[in-house]
Amino acid sequence: MNENENNELEQDVNRLMQVRREKLDELCKNNKNPFEITKFNRTHTSKAVKDNYDALEGKDVTVAGRIMAKRIMGKASFCTIQDSEGKIQSYVSTNDLGEENYKEFKTYDVGDIVGITGFVFKTRTEEISVHAKEMTLLSKSLRPLPEKFHGLKDMDLRYRQRYIDLIVNPEVKDTFVKRSQIIREIRKILDEKGYLEVETPILNTISGGATARPFITHHNTLDLDMYLRIATELNLKRLIVGGYDKVYEIGRIFRNEGMDIRHNPEFTTIELYSAYEDYNDMMDITEEIFKRCAEKVCNGTKITYQEKEIDLGTKWKRITMIDSIKEACGVDFNTINTDEEAIKIAKEKQVEIPEGKRTRGHIISLFFDEFVEQTLVQPTFVYDYPIEVSPLAKKKKEDPRLVERFEAFIDGREYGNAFSELNDPIDQYQRFKEEIKARENGDDEAGMMDEDYISALEIGLPPTGGLGLGIDRLIMLLTESASIRDVLLFPTMKPLF
Repeated sequence: MNENENNELEQDVNRLMQVRREKLDELCKNNKNPFEITKFNRTHTSKAVKDNYDALEGKDVTVAGRIMAKRIMGKASFCTIQDSEGKIQSYVSTNDLGEENYKEFKTYDVGDIVGITGFVFKTRTEEISVHAKEMTLLSKSLRPLPEKFHGLKDMDLRYRQRYIDLIVNPEVKDTFVKRSQIIREIRKILDEKGYLEVETPILNTISGGATARPFITHHNTLDLDMYLRIATELNLKRLIVGGYDKVYEIGRIFRNEGMDIRHNPEFTTIELYSAYEDYNDMMDITEEIFKRCAEKVCNGTKITYQEKEIDLGTKWKRITMIDSIKEACGVDFNTINTDEEAIKIAKEKQVEIPEGKRTRGHIISLFFDEFVEQTLVQPTFVYDYPIEVSPLAKKKKEDPRLVERFEAFIDGREYGNAFSELNDPIDQYQRFKEEIKARENGDDEAGMMDEDYISALEIGLPPTGGLGLGIDRLIMLLTESASIRDVLLFPTMKPLF
């Protein structure tokens, strides 16, 4: 739409808003200000009327919702209202409302919210409807809905004005119903397994538990800089130290990083920790969560995402990171044992090595990112990661250069991250020191020293399995949403002004 069309559209909207304001003024003059109404007793939703038609036929019901369409036909008319569960038609006539009330109804606009009392019937076209006996204007819409002006198609505008998006694009509402169902199902699974749901602080004096750049804020009373959490991990493991065997938290995480179709500065994760288990147990529970959530909202475990057929119901593939690289590009890091050899093969394969990451472990991770990740379409657990990229995971006995860690991949995207948790305070302290060194060398995503967490480990953390899942990405997968913004009611947007 060009600038002239935009200007004309804005002028049309302004004219209609003026007309609607005048209608409200007239209502107020006649002591019928709809904004003075504080309560309306409805008896049924649109869905309840339609689902129970046989029992309700000929009986009075009271429904309420937003007018989405009107057809004025002399002394009788039809209007369609929309509530949280769908739409229902109403037949409105002079004979039932009386001339004055019918005249007033004809002034109502699309977007107005009304309450209707009348009996249930079917029209000649077999549409279940409410034959109105009374109609009450409950709220006056002073701004026309965008469908009057070519619909709400602009995605940026839809994200900014989600309230309008939900009204004029009903399928969007279904996505967020499914979001709620998925989160409830996850809770149900974990509650069945004896996990305790807990809440941990969003504001912390130390940024830890993940490799990410934090948001920084300031506490005025304490005169102290604080960080919005980038993970819930360290506090949840403190609770395992404190004697809880199984805990989890579903909550918002904040990372001061880039924005794209998979990343939003604030997003939702679940982290769970179970004493006396390891990363193999976390693989099992990850599979169960994905399968049961798919069954809940997709009616099965075979789904389509971005035109790819994905089967969540089969046993997920499990492969080490080093073996996955060998499969993808023929490089076997089991035969590459020094940093120098790794740097050499990276140059041969034209893999760029960022400053500060010229180690065998970092290069293994870079090879995985370059050659493997995008090829993992069907559900796959990639496990046994280099220690350099996993500061909170337990070393493998067989090869201390690796740790017991996995990530879950589907359609080239990472959905979950899990460890056999590092519970050796001496080892953890040394790894924190390495993180500090990386931070001093310019890596603003590196972690900080958490002396209190070291103290907790010194008290004693039992062998523990831990898992973090990206809730938003899971919802994207199960609702076939292309962007994370499609599954966040209010995604972060750059201000227009």
